[in-house]
Formats: sequence, structure tokens, C-alpha cells
Amino acid sequence: MTFTKQVVAELRKVRWPTQRELFTYTVVVIVFVLIMIGYVSLVNFGFGEGVTWLYGLVGQAA
Repeated sequence: MTFTKQVVAELRKVRWPTQRELFTYTVVVIVFVLIMIGYVSLVNFGFGEGVTWLYGLVGQAA
């Protein structure tokens, strides 16, 4: 019971974001995730092309 009271007391100390702040944070996170998806996709494509090129050279030599 003491634990629950302490949890409630701590939650009352929390500064909850306003609706505008929450919207801003959400947009920032979505934009960051989209940028990271683009970056990882480009790196993945580059490695895929590199491996394809490398195995193409190995296949021609054999």
C-alpha cells in the first residue's frame, strides 16, 4: 500500500506536456524516424549493390 501511495505522489510531481508540446514532440520523432529510414535504406542499397558487384566479379573470374 505504501508503494502505491509513493507512486501516486511521484506522478503528481511530473510536469505533463501540453497538447502543443506533445504535437511538436510527435512531429520531431516522426521526422527523425523518416530520416533514419532513408539513411538506413541508402546504406542497405549501397551494400547490396557492392555485394552484387563483388560477386559479379568473382563469378566472371571463375
